[in-house]
Amino acid sequence: MDVKEVLLPGVGLRFEFDTRTGDRIGVVARRTGEFELVVYPKEDPDQAREVFRLTDEEAEALAQILGAPRIAERFADLTREVPGLDAGQVHIREGSPFVGRPLGDTRARTRTGASIVAIVRDEEVLASPGPAEPLRAGDVLVVIGTEDGISGVGNIVVDG
Repeated sequence: MDVKEVLLPGVGLRFEFDTRTGDRIGVVARRTGEFELVVYPKEDPDQAREVFRLTDEEAEALAQILGAPRIAERFADLTREVPGLDAGQVHIREGSPFVGRPLGDTRARTRTGASIVAIVRDEEVLASPGPAEPLRAGDVLVVIGTEDGISGVGNIVVDG
């Protein structure tokens, strides 16, 4: 899909793309941190109709909702392009020594070479979690690395 980026001097950036029905969707990212979703109808592509405005926090929540189903697809695509790189999931189960502790306490990357690139928690995706992010029973870690590295992360969260 072709997404165009347009600089709006003094305002911010506008990203836009055409839908299959011929309408154009635009997202205006304002310098103030707010976002506007606009539609340019195919009948009058010069007339933008604002759909709604979002704060930075609301835009982040919407991005997580829309990105959640696709995150695994993106990582799978990446692993096909890089030989020896795999993507896997590691489940944090009740009884793991890391439940309630920060992600950094696992020292997973140092110990295995694999990277935890996201945490799936209920319906939420925490992309690029920091070392202070507490782990919870039921979390699913999205891990990128070698097959052995991913397996190693699984062993760490089970055995410590």
